[in-house]
Amino acid sequence: MIHRMFARSALTRAGVAAFATVLVAGFSVPAGGAELVIGTGSLYGVYYQVGRAMCRLIERSASDVNCTAVPTAGSLFNLDGVRKGALEIGVVQADWQYHAIMDSGPFASSGGSYRDLRALFSVHGEPFTLVARRDAGIGSLADLAGKRVNIGNPGSGQRATMEVVMTAMGWRKRDFTLAEELPASQQSFALCHKKVDAIVYVAGHPNESIRRATELCDSAIVEVSGPAIDTLVAEHPFYSYMVVPGGLYPGNPDPVRTFGVRATVVASAGLEADLVYRVVKAVFGNLDHFRRLSPAFGDLDAKQMLREGITAPLHEGAAQYFREVGLM
Repeated sequence: MIHRMFARSALTRAGVAAFATVLVAGFSVPAGGAELVIGTGSLYGVYYQVGRAMCRLIERSASDVNCTAVPTAGSLFNLDGVRKGALEIGVVQADWQYHAIMDSGPFASSGGSYRDLRALFSVHGEPFTLVARRDAGIGSLADLAGKRVNIGNPGSGQRATMEVVMTAMGWRKRDFTLAEELPASQQSFALCHKKVDAIVYVAGHPNESIRRATELCDSAIVEVSGPAIDTLVAEHPFYSYMVVPGGLYPGNPDPVRTFGVRATVVASAGLEADLVYRVVKAVFGNLDHFRRLSPAFGDLDAKQMLREGITAPLHEGAAQYFREVGLM
């Protein structure tokens, strides 16, 4: 077991830490059983809740499957982990699923190495969320220029989406007084300790890190709109206008307009079809229970989860389940 974990190994130092977390937790795979490792994101983010909720339902319905959700650096890390076999399943932003399968964006030089990527289903919407201290003088996206901004850690979907926004706005790192690269788990404290003026998330709501930022210091969720955002939404099938609901966070009673993507669940075509079938059945066969496992999942709709954000081909095991229940 331990030999197998290190043989397929994590992809970076962050990955080693994530898989070490699995080992420290300690588990055993039932004789003849299957092992699933799901790559998620920050411990404080909704991706981790997705992974844990999936594992809870999978192990409840399939006693011979050991499922573990591990924190990772995020979408790009998870895509690489699935491709290299370090992860069986990954939670990724819909836009990076699209770019991976299309050999575009950050995957333009991948040479088709993600052609075996397969989609299982999508989950919650993920608004691009800009949070700023009220004393920083940031009332719009355009106000970020010249400020100290955490643009996200390399390898995260948050960072990749921020780079898309920066390109759309004509910005480079040098256009900020400081372009910090903290992971999501650290940026709320950096904001409230005045190390940075603004932070960004691509995350489902409610989000624990955003709650911390708005509780610990006087912070506002800032509207993300304008011609550059309109162009992004018009030109890319994986973006849509979204709203961060009002009243979720202290001091932010009103809904805020922005744009965003959906979170999606992916695997490799090489993952056994029967196992994927059982994973999908565990979630969709218990969808009411799944919705109750996080406030971010409350509005999930089965047809929407099959349709929105899915650009990679469906895994054959997922397609089999959806055909059986009449969703395809």
